[in-house]
Amino acid sequence: MTLEKSFFFGPHKICPTQIFYGSKFAYGLVNLKPIAPGHVLVVSKRPVARFTELTPEEVSDLFISAQHIGRVVEKEFSGDSLSVVVQDGPYAGQTVPHVHIHVIPRRQGDWKNNDEIYDDLNKVDNDDRKPRSALEMAQEANMLREHFPENRC
Repeated sequence: MTLEKSFFFGPHKICPTQIFYGSKFAYGLVNLKPIAPGHVLVVSKRPVARFTELTPEEVSDLFISAQHIGRVVEKEFSGDSLSVVVQDGPYAGQTVPHVHIHVIPRRQGDWKNNDEIYDDLNKVDNDDRKPRSALEMAQEANMLREHFPENRC
């Protein structure tokens, strides 16, 4: 698969160096403001806002992609569990109107109360979550890309 010159995640233009995985209907992206090490996004290629707008084939590919990506980020970031989260619509915490899955490696004690992860996902403008540099994001994407030779972007 050849990486397109530009990709949009909702209104945000994504630099190709931030994309580490590609399938027929989905991309894997590193996260600008992760809530945990290895927190990545799996995004539908077709720019639709709501999960119910995806075709069955797109849903299948999106979740199979999340499964493949989850195996890798859990291992690479020393997790022993995963949170796989879809925020579908603004009242569910979705802030970018483009279907995506958060894949977050987890470990024992990473949040005092397990459900606090959802509060942290909803804090888009949290000052504690500084945007990462383009270089840092490219380095992470390069490392992850090596795990997906069959799904090169």
